[in-house]
Amino acid sequence: MSKKKSENPDLAGLDKKLDRLIAAVESLSPVRTPASPDLAAADAFVWHAETLRLSPVAKVNRIAMPLLKGIDRVRDILVENTERFAAGKAANNVLLWGARGMGKSSLVKAAHAAVNETGKRPLKLIEIHREDIDTLPVLLNLLRGRKERVILFCDDLSFDHDDSSYKSLKAALEGGVEGRPDNVIFYATSNRRHLLPRDMMENERSTAINPSEAVEEKVSLSDRFGLWLGFHKCSQDEYLEMIMSYTDYFKLSYPAEKLRAEALEWSTTRGARSGRVAWQFVQDLAGRLGKRLD
Repeated sequence: MSKKKSENPDLAGLDKKLDRLIAAVESLSPVRTPASPDLAAADAFVWHAETLRLSPVAKVNRIAMPLLKGIDRVRDILVENTERFAAGKAANNVLLWGARGMGKSSLVKAAHAAVNETGKRPLKLIEIHREDIDTLPVLLNLLRGRKERVILFCDDLSFDHDDSSYKSLKAALEGGVEGRPDNVIFYATSNRRHLLPRDMMENERSTAINPSEAVEEKVSLSDRFGLWLGFHKCSQDEYLEMIMSYTDYFKLSYPAEKLRAEALEWSTTRGARSGRVAWQFVQDLAGRLGKRLD
């Protein structure tokens, strides 16, 4: 009977070296532990995924609600939904979609401020960047069970062809085992109604074994938002009304006919009419008049 061959000493030595190398690499990668957030520090925060921390925002970059023109219907719906949520009643996740520069993100921030002005039950606003969506479950776990009620806000949300992080968002909104915390609601803005590029959806239809199921998997993300609020390009009259609202609010004195002509010329050179274009014109006008927009 032959003796069992001893283990190759060279291989054994290599295994030990590999184990030491793995241990050394792991020691260089510290475990990230999310800190319990101090939500009393501010009304608004930004989520930093790289450090798993919430950074308070001392002054939110927002536009006053009365200055948002041409979106009266969606404004009323969003404010009502936000008020219900602040009061602890049932409310929906909201997707604000449509034309660029028509006040989608401005309305979210204005609605947050408007509800907080009532002083009944302060809301917290937390912005999460699009590229950090895959850390959304971590953030939700930090907020779960807190007494504060929180709006999670993602501006310009959309997904590209090879991006699978939309699955994390679907699960975080409603589909996970734990579900969305009762004290958290999700508001997002996007230029796309279904958050995915049209050519991506068409490609799914043309290459999938079951095209309808492949598209349904991706389109169902939008279904997680109970409210879809559409924003459309404004008319010339609405654009001029925005200009007048801004000039009145900031007390910019300028001849009416000259103001109208220059505002229309400005929109022509930009190739668009929107709230953003109106604001940019008023900023230019204020600069020429030597005024500050405080």
